[in-house]
Amino acid sequence: MIPVWLTDTVTSDLNRALHYTQLWGLHGMELRTVGGPDDRIPNVNQQQIRDQIDGTDLLLGSVVPSMFEGPISDRAAWMNDLLQFEDTLKLCNRVGCPRVTISPFAAESDASHEAIVDALRRAGEAAEDYGVLIAVKNGPETACPTGAALAEVLTEVGHPQVRAAWNPAGALRAGEPPIDGLMALSGLVTLVRCSDGFVTDEGYWEDVTLGEGAVGWREQFELLHARDFRGPISLEVYVEPRPEEGLRSATTLVHMLREVRAQAASE
Repeated sequence: MIPVWLTDTVTSDLNRALHYTQLWGLHGMELRTVGGPDDRIPNVNQQQIRDQIDGTDLLLGSVVPSMFEGPISDRAAWMNDLLQFEDTLKLCNRVGCPRVTISPFAAESDASHEAIVDALRRAGEAAEDYGVLIAVKNGPETACPTGAALAEVLTEVGHPQVRAAWNPAGALRAGEPPIDGLMALSGLVTLVRCSDGFVTDEGYWEDVTLGEGAVGWREQFELLHARDFRGPISLEVYVEPRPEEGLRSATTLVHMLREVRAQAASE
């Protein structure tokens, strides 16, 4: 398990992101917005990314384009996403990134399950030509709110390049016990999104420091380690002030991963 973070949850400035990554003791980054607010992958300064990553020993765990974020019923939009996907795949090859994190489309009451499977399978076929993995993220705002829902779709997709970006906090917000979601996704996870929080008595979600919420991260890490998961654990920071919170949560993440490894080694 490799601790990384989704940089634009704190800063979209690459130099500052690199500084925080090293200061917080993380091993890499997941990039979504790099530069100005409209500089979303793949429309970023690719040469800058390559030059600055090459000068470090940091991992680029994933890139996050704006892809499949609308409803599946808007066929013209997602077909256009597929046409533009090659730009992201080329970027991955240029900067040495092994995976792309995408959405399984927006939540929609009458979403076509078959169409979602077809679109993700097409994306997997495109990614296979570049040797890149696709990580599909569950969440309450998507057509796959839970781990179980995402596992069902990915099983039907049946493509080796299309895996899960497991988001336990998102599953919890959707009403699924996170450990149940992870069990459902057995063997399918290539990246884990890492944040914490709880649902208030009024039914609202409240973000908190990693380890202080209701996700149950220690249990998550123990099961991931038992299944020999070696991919990125990508920290997201939503508690203010974010730079200070990032340090606290990153420290907790690194220590928790070390403790899980040490415990497993002693058994």
